[in-house]
Amino acid sequence: MKFLVIEDNQQVVRDLSLCLYVRYPQSTIISTGDVEKGMGMLEIETPDLVMVDSSLPNIEILDLITRIREFSDVPLIVLSEGETDMDRARGLETGADEYVTKPFNPLELLAKIKALFRRTLGTGFALERDVYSAGRITVNLTTHEVMLSDKQIRLTPTEFRLLSELVINEGRVLTHRRLLEKVWGPEYVGDLNFTKKYIYRLRQKLGDDPDNPLIIRTERGVGYKLVRTP
Repeated sequence: MKFLVIEDNQQVVRDLSLCLYVRYPQSTIISTGDVEKGMGMLEIETPDLVMVDSSLPNIEILDLITRIREFSDVPLIVLSEGETDMDRARGLETGADEYVTKPFNPLELLAKIKALFRRTLGTGFALERDVYSAGRITVNLTTHEVMLSDKQIRLTPTEFRLLSELVINEGRVLTHRRLLEKVWGPEYVGDLNFTKKYIYRLRQKLGDDPDNPLIIRTERGVGYKLVRTP
């Protein structure tokens, strides 16, 4: 699990880090008070969740949210300080997922993070466990960690949602329509380019030969299924 905090108040960063480490002790927390450095970290580090200060210098928060959403669908929490209800509504409409008011309540923050992960995961709230395994692949739905044998695999949030859906339904053929609805939303049904592109990326990261895949199998004209491999 990796968190990116774009915040120029170091005390807030320390408080956030302490809070996150208590709930996610194996997590990595990276931070910066510089917007441009933060954008670079977002692109290179592919964090599982981003928290941004709403009052960073030299940039309006709506502009920052827009920049992030131009190339990333990462779960995004705005650390709010003095915003009105209208400001929050505009931020959510622009692409933020949650607002947390500073000084934050640790229990409220962790509850919102947990709910946000469940929401963005897209696999449903009725899952009976947090860890699913299929052969050499293990997916932790709480920490968002993916292991291939004993090696951790870094995935984008969208790649993680797609792989989770396949692992949870191991051995079953999932149609293009179902994957598009679960991972991207009903408005994307019919656009097979999304599934093809992301399946290709997953195969690469899992070491599954795209030309002769053994883990994620293509069912022509139907969809995909994940097969347990030794």
